[in-house]
Amino acid sequence: MFVAVRTVALPPRYEDVQHLAGGGMGDVYRATDTALGRSVAVKVLAERYAADEEIRRRFRNEGLAAARLSGAPFTVTIFDVGEAEGRPFIVMEVLEGGSLEDRLRGGAQPTGDVLRWLGQAAAALDAAHAAGVVHRDVKPGNLLLDEQAAVHVGDFGVASAVGLDSLTLTGTVVGTAGYLSPEQARGERATPASDRYALAVVAWELLTGRRPFQSESATAEAVAHVNAPVSAISEAGDLPRELDPVFQRALAKNPAGRYATARDFVAALRTALADAAGATRRMPELQGQSPSRARRLVPVALALALIAVAGGFAVGALLRDDGPPAQTVVRTVTTQTTTPEPVPPPAAPPPPPPPPASGVNGVQLTDQATGLLRQRRWQEAEAVARRAVAALRGSGELYEAYAEYDLGRALAEQGKCDEAIEHLDRSEAIQGHRGQIDDARSKCQ
Repeated sequence: MFVAVRTVALPPRYEDVQHLAGGGMGDVYRATDTALGRSVAVKVLAERYAADEEIRRRFRNEGLAAARLSGAPFTVTIFDVGEAEGRPFIVMEVLEGGSLEDRLRGGAQPTGDVLRWLGQAAAALDAAHAAGVVHRDVKPGNLLLDEQAAVHVGDFGVASAVGLDSLTLTGTVVGTAGYLSPEQARGERATPASDRYALAVVAWELLTGRRPFQSESATAEAVAHVNAPVSAISEAGDLPRELDPVFQRALAKNPAGRYATARDFVAALRTALADAAGATRRMPELQGQSPSRARRLVPVALALALIAVAGGFAVGALLRDDGPPAQTVVRTVTTQTTTPEPVPPPAAPPPPPPPPASGVNGVQLTDQATGLLRQRRWQEAEAVARRAVAALRGSGELYEAYAEYDLGRALAEQGKCDEAIEHLDRSEAIQGHRGQIDDARSKCQ
């Protein structure tokens, strides 16, 4: 039986302390916050850095900066920042789903999952950059998964606090050199463009199972980020050539040549994949349509069948007639041609849903609805999710799928199953099959 042992000094409110992991920057513990009655993760600066007042100060400041981002989407929530016996610590939420580093042990990941994870990480990074915070160490190990396999970006700023921005500290870049931007590898200051570069490296690895400049030597890999040309990702894996220019831009040596936001990069990936799929993309989509849409396709199929049958009768008449060919053709066409009944004009489309309240966009509303679902506040989640759906409908973006799921889940939890299934089907049509959607549907069975 495991016995919890306090191995580090923490305030008395944190009990049942268990060591979870250690690294170059410090150690991570799991503890119970007795004041709030919940499990938390506590990251403590490594003892070898504790004697350096400058590093301690930067660690605390970066922790406070990360705490300001706790309300941002897909960002690890920070509960407390403090210091005990000369060692600063950061208290954050516990995420039970592992990390993308764990997933990558199985090699390249499904494209649908990759786009979903990248979209979530991009939202977190863009929010951080808007708040003036640069992560500096974006890598799969810092992209943590919750129980629903949604990404939460963690460890904001900690890498810079212990000098991992440069190669001047022996050994400090081992394990993260594969994701360093060229400017970081040269020892220059990291910027938001550096985070976006690292996200592109993560994307490459998720799609191919390898990093673009992967090497046995961390130093050689870091140097390759500075000097080596970007190869074609289509040659690194079974991927379409339409992705090649996307990664050429995302991994540009000059930060000014990269995408302006992380969301722009993910949007370019989606567009490239859609362009590569072309017209054949529609067939799989039809197979996954909701029952209501499938029913709407039936009249079209019947009409096409009737046209084919009518065409068969006309050809048969031509083959059977013994008269002169020219007269037969005229007579057959005349007898087969009828004046169609007038078709009433289509009904006017329903009025568009009301726009969301000013100052709040669909992404923010979706995040609010997701938070309410986690608190099991179904009615409130339904109201907010309806506004999110109204704001995002027709965009085709991943957040539209999230909004549809949130609304479907909130409705299903309240027993409003007919409407719930419709929204869950819409979510699945956009983002593909997800276990969470199945779970929500099961509440209506």
